[in-house]
Amino acid sequence: MTGAAAVKAYRCPGCQQLIPPGTPHLVVWPEWVADDVGGVSDRRHWHTACWQRRVGRGGPRPVGW
Repeated sequence: MTGAAAVKAYRCPGCQQLIPPGTPHLVVWPEWVADDVGGVSDRRHWHTACWQRRVGRGGPRPVGW
């Protein structure tokens, strides 16, 4: 699903602002999680610009970047 197809609002952990439905954005989660920890509940929805600023500060990077 693309961010543009989203049908609900999400709160960006980078800026604490809402990401309105239909707004393209990134969905990120830990690269590695233990069998009994993580998964869907660890997903976070970020504005693309907020995520890019986080990466620039040395934060975690999504797989494949």
